[in-house]
Order: sequence, then C-alpha cells, then structure tokens
Amino acid sequence: MDYIRVTKDNLEKEHICCAISNNNDIQVSSKKAWLNDRFDDGLVFLKSVERGKCFIEYIPAENAWNPIDADGYTYIDCLWVSGSFKGHGYSNDLLEACINDSKEKGKAGLCILSSKKKLPFLADPKYLKYKGFEVSDEADNGIQLWYLPFDKNTNKPAFKECAKHPQISDPGYVLYYTNQCPFNGKYVPIVEAAAKENNIQFKAVHIGTRDEARNAPTPITTYALFKDGKYVTNEQMNDAKFLKLHNSLK
Repeated sequence: MDYIRVTKDNLEKEHICCAISNNNDIQVSSKKAWLNDRFDDGLVFLKSVERGKCFIEYIPAENAWNPIDADGYTYIDCLWVSGSFKGHGYSNDLLEACINDSKEKGKAGLCILSSKKKLPFLADPKYLKYKGFEVSDEADNGIQLWYLPFDKNTNKPAFKECAKHPQISDPGYVLYYTNQCPFNGKYVPIVEAAAKENNIQFKAVHIGTRDEARNAPTPITTYALFKDGKYVTNEQMNDAKFLKLHNSLK
C-alpha cells in the first residue's frame, strides 16, 4: 500500500477517507476547513492513495482538541482502517509511520483515546495493548487515555480535571461536538430538528476553538452527548438512532 500526506497544498483535491468526495458537501467542507486550520498546529493526515477509510490523523498533544495534559507527546486523533482495507496490516503501517515521525521530532511517545471495551469511533483497546500501549488515565465514564512511551521514565499523560468527571448542570440533552468528525456537519442539524419536532429538550454546543476543547467537560470532544447532566454516548447519530436512544432512556 502507498500512502500520501494531505497538506494545505493538496487538501482540496484529496479525498479525506471517511466522508464523500464532493467538496460542496457539508461533511467534506466542514472537515477540510477544520483540517486546514490545524496544519499550522502540526497536524499530520496520512492516508492510503486509494479511496477508502484508511488513514491516521495526529497532532502534537499540546495542540490536541481534547482536555489532556500530555506535553511532549503526539496525540492520535484517529486511526481508522475499515472495509476491504482490514486484515492487511495497514493499521500497523500507519501507526509505525506515526511512531517514526514522532521519534524524529523528539516526542516522548504517543497517546490516544480508547475504553475498557471497544466503543464506536474509538481505538480498539485490544489492538492498542497488542502494540504495547498502556492505560495512563481513566475518566468516570470509562473513557481511557492510553499511551506508548518511548522512554519508560517519561511522565504519563493524563486527563485534565474538567474531563475526569464528565458531568454538566444543564437539563435535557446537551451535545458537545467539533468539526473534526465530518459526519457532524450533516447529522447534528438533523438530530436538532428531530428533537424539536418531538418536543425533546436538546442543545448543541459547537466547540469552535482549541481552548474550548481543552476545557470541555468530557474527554471526547468530537461528539459527546449528555442527558440531564450525565454522559450518555460518543456515537454519532442520525434522527432515527437519537429517537431510539431517547425512548430507551425514558
């Protein structure tokens, strides 16, 4: 497999793997706009030359859009290999490229979000353990910060205090999200409309800056849904999934 690094120079012409290719589609345009602003922060987006969900996205942890203390580390936003790309070692290729790049930059190691059991849109803990990662911190909702140090004497990365106990005071449903995930550009408004049509109390909080993300009340900032103050899920939803969830929580 050959890989290509997406940069400001080729962003407009490259397919970004996890959304459709039309740049006029809100899923593509919102994600590409988010990426374009992050490249100056050191973000790396490495993908297969073939279209499909096979890529890794990482950034210096100081610039990560997550409430973590991990100075000197590389934070992996997303490592995604799916469909026909699975089972060929591409995850290993992408992770190895990230490791080599991080070592060349003098980083202390890697860190990434996961959980005790595999959750949608999070790294598989079994794979992380197989590759030598360990848990460095865990929030009350079971979301974990895993790390792979390049030196065993390196300090462990940790969640900021605001993220260790995910809880808010607002009643009803509150969704925190960013444009890092392309699906949000399309589906957040759809869920908002479904909630309104069904008289369900719902508020979407768009995290638009790194500072907002680093002080969010949740380890996951791409998509974190709360109900009556309690964290519910990080799984992106359409209207049908949201209404099904709502009925199950009544």
